[in-house]
Amino acid sequence: MRPLIACALGATALAPCFVITTAAKAAEAEAAEMDAGADPNTIVVTAAKEAATTSTKTSTPIVQIPQPITVIDDKLFLAQGAVSIGDTLNYVSGVTANPYGPDSRVDGAFVRGINALQFRDGMRDIFSYYASIRADPYNFDQVELVRGPASVLFGQGALGGIVNLVSKRPAFETHGEASLRYGSFDRKEALLDLSGPLGAGPLGQSVAARIVARVRDAGTQTDHVPDDRVMVSPSITFQPSTDTTLTLIGLYQEDDGGSTSQFLPLVGTILPNPNGTLANSVFVGKPGWDRYDGRLLQGTALLEQRLGEKARLNLKARYIDSDLTYFTHYPNSYANPTDPFIDSAKRIMGLYVDGSIARMEIFSTDNNLQLDFNTGSAVRHTLLAGVDYSTNSVRKTGGFAYETFDIFNIDHAALSDYGGGLPTPTYVAEDVDQSQLGLYLQDQIRLHDRVSVVLGARRDWTRARSFGGAWRKNSATTFRAGIIGEAAKGVSPFFSYTESFEPIAGTASNGAAFIPKSGRQFEAGIKFHPADTVLVTVTGYHIRESNRPVSDDSTADPFDQVQIGALTSKGVEFEGRASLGSSISLIANASYNEAQADGTGRQIDNVPKFNASLWATKGIALDADTVLLLGGGVRHVGSQRSFGPAFPDGIRTPGFTLADALVELSWRQWALAINATNLFGKSYYSACLARGDCFVGSERNVMGTVSYRF
Repeated sequence: MRPLIACALGATALAPCFVITTAAKAAEAEAAEMDAGADPNTIVVTAAKEAATTSTKTSTPIVQIPQPITVIDDKLFLAQGAVSIGDTLNYVSGVTANPYGPDSRVDGAFVRGINALQFRDGMRDIFSYYASIRADPYNFDQVELVRGPASVLFGQGALGGIVNLVSKRPAFETHGEASLRYGSFDRKEALLDLSGPLGAGPLGQSVAARIVARVRDAGTQTDHVPDDRVMVSPSITFQPSTDTTLTLIGLYQEDDGGSTSQFLPLVGTILPNPNGTLANSVFVGKPGWDRYDGRLLQGTALLEQRLGEKARLNLKARYIDSDLTYFTHYPNSYANPTDPFIDSAKRIMGLYVDGSIARMEIFSTDNNLQLDFNTGSAVRHTLLAGVDYSTNSVRKTGGFAYETFDIFNIDHAALSDYGGGLPTPTYVAEDVDQSQLGLYLQDQIRLHDRVSVVLGARRDWTRARSFGGAWRKNSATTFRAGIIGEAAKGVSPFFSYTESFEPIAGTASNGAAFIPKSGRQFEAGIKFHPADTVLVTVTGYHIRESNRPVSDDSTADPFDQVQIGALTSKGVEFEGRASLGSSISLIANASYNEAQADGTGRQIDNVPKFNASLWATKGIALDADTVLLLGGGVRHVGSQRSFGPAFPDGIRTPGFTLADALVELSWRQWALAINATNLFGKSYYSACLARGDCFVGSERNVMGTVSYRF
């Protein structure tokens, strides 16, 4: 039985790893711990000695990395009730997860006030909106968040940070689980995760395989919007020797769903309407026509080759093929946000009909050579030299129409289904090609086994074109430098400087292609780690970003964008991790962020200044075979404002506080878990925008899961 591991590497890359023995072989685990003289329910915290690879692409102890990283182990985010990648970031300092509510189309997060880019196994896998389906959290061992610019190693990295999803890979020890789940909104799921050795391959090498699968039939908190999924991810690892490992990962995923975001008008949600308040579950479209249906195919190859004791070669490549059909309706709240109705009774509205059929192809590769050497008895180097390349193309065919409807008494049957296809005439909605080639070099220097210095540089060349036009070429050089040292036992101050460069697909509202975003960050902090079981981190940062796309309020189209001159984001973050006696673990976070477009003197839209959260678990051994795990958390997202011509002083979305809970009872190889998010059923809005629409927050979600683990 694999132990339940809740491993959270915190805002400074030093958070503890909580290990709670549960479920299968609980008796054996307890006996072993008794033999060692330990409390059988003690949470073992060892993270101060652990290694992290995302921020440096090397296996470096996290106490030697002068940059904040958070790693959320799958056991932790599943215990916290995560059903999407966005949910996995609910208890991370400096992050606003799901800023537009539970969006069934895309996963989103603001990191230090700025959108984070999504990577998978170190290679970017999202290049356009509404051209692919969401990743499945069950398919990953952990979710990693690198705060701040990461362009030196990752190229197209957002300034706030990147989210890297680490795929489950085969193990040479047999283990697995099979689960059945039922929950709110008639959620029915079957999940399977099996891994183990297959014996010797045709060339005599050791072979292991794994299969991860999910089948789901579910509704959502929005009427007539399903959330059905079939996901199968087989993988195989060949290991002819301890020096060579080749892993091949496949993925097939098919989603049949819709949009939980209904873009409800301000008047009737956060603002009063004489007809009352619209229900959070209201659906404004055509049942059966509105959809967000996609198919995703991926193939990934990962090769690790040791070249003696001092050198290592890492090669990665991935191909992605994605097809997506997105048909939707949304109210015309934008022409007149304060009064979008066309009748005196404040009921009848215009209704946009928008559809697109998208195809996206991506090829990515990342290859590097690591060399370890000394320049003196007290100076060690880890040198990394690499080259990465990516190319992607996105094609969308669109259709558009306009109707009217009574939003307080929707006659769904009266809405047209356009023969089951796109409204006509159709048009080319998006036609974008991009490519990027990058060369990077990094040196990690360890001085007297006490101070670590990281230096890095990168050169990028990019090409992009839209609608078959001329190629726009850009190039950039980015740098990285940082230092961290143990000034006193358990006290490690650090300082870093990092830069970003991010090409952007698409065009601004005036038809001009977007120019790349760029920026830089200064950061300083202290990591307090008096013991492996306690870590407290305080850090401050100052970010400056150029060429950020924002909503263009001068046009009638609410989705038009224009690039502003500069954005400044600055703030402080606190993160605490502790493992106490009696099998108690704690995670505490608080952050304050000011993110402003230069010259405006006001916070950018939909970015709260203050967030905080607290999560705790306690394991209780009931007998030699039975373990009870109790968990609960509280998370607070502060209020926010949105500004526009209709609301020059801004419209305020109130902050909200939510509670989550977990109860899991494990007996031998069986486990019964009950997860609840938004436990008390608080009704709230995640964001209300001055352009005219509101986004409903997550409703209460309760799930019961029965698992057999071995």
